[in-house]
Amino acid sequence: MLDQKTIDIIKSTVPVLEQHGKTITTVFYRNMFEAHPELLDIFNHANQSQGRQQTALANTVYAAAQHIDDLGAILPAVVQIAHKHVSLGILPEHYPIVGEYLLGAIKEVLGDAATPEIIDAWAAAYGVIADAFIGLEAKMYDDNESADGGWREFKDFEIVDKVEESDVITSFYLKPVDGKKLPYYLPGQYITIRTSIPGVKNVVNRQYSLSQKSNDETFRISVKREDSLQPNGVVSCYLHNEAAVGDIIEVSVPAGDFYLEPTKTTPVTLISGGVGITPMKAMYQTIADVSPEREVAFLHSARTRSQQAFATKLEQLNAKLPNSSYKALYSEEGDGMFTREFLQENVIEGSDVYVCGPTGFMEFVIQQLYAIGVPEEKVHFEFFGPAVQLDLATV
Repeated sequence: MLDQKTIDIIKSTVPVLEQHGKTITTVFYRNMFEAHPELLDIFNHANQSQGRQQTALANTVYAAAQHIDDLGAILPAVVQIAHKHVSLGILPEHYPIVGEYLLGAIKEVLGDAATPEIIDAWAAAYGVIADAFIGLEAKMYDDNESADGGWREFKDFEIVDKVEESDVITSFYLKPVDGKKLPYYLPGQYITIRTSIPGVKNVVNRQYSLSQKSNDETFRISVKREDSLQPNGVVSCYLHNEAAVGDIIEVSVPAGDFYLEPTKTTPVTLISGGVGITPMKAMYQTIADVSPEREVAFLHSARTRSQQAFATKLEQLNAKLPNSSYKALYSEEGDGMFTREFLQENVIEGSDVYVCGPTGFMEFVIQQLYAIGVPEEKVHFEFFGPAVQLDLATV
């Protein structure tokens, strides 16, 4: 527990963190990777180069300072981050390294303003926060390993099939090399894949939603080829252009707190944009298998039908479900894009609403959901990559 003096000092730094947080975290990552280049095997290099990881950490530090007297207020964010940490293989021994370089970055950026009193207070606060993460993640690792079919950290999987789902999205079916059954996962969760790519210095990792309902034999990820983005497209282009059936990659246990609860029977609205359709496909398929009478609306936005994955399969599922509706808008084919009016007409009243897609898409959709009166607790959303802060003010 932190004493009141330490809490007061931490809260006094909130305005400074709001102004300099991104600079502090940028310096932190630069210095830490220079001293510990082995940690580059854990972090997503694309998110680093684009500044997304730095922004996400700055937001987390800022939120921790704001709520240092009531860390329970940021528990949902802590749980979400812990899922990502476990999926990436972050371990207790990494936390002292992070603490050392985070405090060092605060000193470097703030200079004389970072008094010994402030540094000592932040050292104490970091210790409390790190202990909370370590404890939560230790339980997650233990639960993963003890689950039926589970394991700890990563193990080898073989690509056993590769299927083109659209002009830009390809599915990869992954089967454990050891032949053991897979653990059960909830629709909407993701895995991390880790592999070496010729010409790339460090091991690379990416987190991908599982795009089919849970089964004992294979995971499926459905990956959009990002050949116009660098370096974000390094892994997706490798998977599309070079990865082949028979190749071996490392895979984590499924993780994530964005998921549909299959046992519920209350109404659901699924809203996706682009490749954000992948977790929704798993949710829709699960509903069809587990609770086919459940009322569900599936709303999707894509540029063209040829770029949309699973279009025919979704239409077939919709035709089988008595209380389902499915609508897709193709912006480059004259259908337009989602509007407040479209959402008001098609979101099921009183439903839990799940949203996944590019950041701008999610910002707009969630703003409109709030504007038409959908309660915040009914809106669930998932990010690609670090959880950057969304602007959710209604317009």
